[in-house]
Amino acid sequence: MEKKLLAIAGIFGMTAVIMGAFGAHGFKSILIENNIELSRLDIYNKGVQYQFYHTFALFITLMIPQLPAKIRRFSAWCFIIGILFFSGSLYLLSLREFIPVPTSIVGPITPVGGMFFILGWVILIVSIIKSNKA
Repeated sequence: MEKKLLAIAGIFGMTAVIMGAFGAHGFKSILIENNIELSRLDIYNKGVQYQFYHTFALFITLMIPQLPAKIRRFSAWCFIIGILFFSGSLYLLSLREFIPVPTSIVGPITPVGGMFFILGWVILIVSIIKSNKA
């Protein structure tokens, strides 16, 4: 199971680079050409930023030998869901003229993703505090 989670982390890392490159090199010109406010780029970049942070957290979490595998996996799944909901919804919101999604559905998903990020961190913190291993 952890091998699959590590592969997912690798995919998230790769896609974060791809999304970041698109944001840095293509998205701004697309926004300008279509007369769309550039603040969308900030929203998009926030998605990339949090995807990177939690991709690193995912890798590190899965490699903490002092924590039980069950705890590592649960925290990892929280980070995965957080990336999909938080970063994914920010990508969709910033690209909404090009990918038709109802913002009334996508907008509320962002904080749910944030809550999964927080839950993943809380699980790690509590597990580390409770751990008897150094």
